[in-house]
Amino acid sequence: MSTSLLSLRGLRGALLLVPTVTAMATANAGTPSELLGSYRAQSDSAQPVPSRGRQFFNASHGHEWTCASCHGAVPTQTGKHVATGKAIAPLAPAFNPERFTDAAKTEKWFRRNCNDVVGRECSAAEKADLLAWLLTLKP
Repeated sequence: MSTSLLSLRGLRGALLLVPTVTAMATANAGTPSELLGSYRAQSDSAQPVPSRGRQFFNASHGHEWTCASCHGAVPTQTGKHVATGKAIAPLAPAFNPERFTDAAKTEKWFRRNCNDVVGRECSAAEKADLLAWLLTLKP
């Protein structure tokens, strides 16, 4: 086998690992602050901006629902899913200590909800801004 073919296979293998490494970095987060650090590291933005997170949360993004549609304008109380009526525990970590402690669960819900609200997956910078804002909400 030629050296160039081996190099291409090695490069392809390395590129296939990038999403896995990114997911592993996110999966290791055990606190909301650690998860925020992971999103910040994955993002192109230097620092998360809480005011951008609040604006993102309340904006329509050209779709029928906003984050606030289900979580409430200030997500410190129990929300209610617009379509199903199912209760949603408070989103802000200070009001629900389980929030943003399980990275796999967090990613699952970001993927679903961003698709419903924004029509695509949210970027790491958007997640960082949103989480930075949620961490400012205190009892």
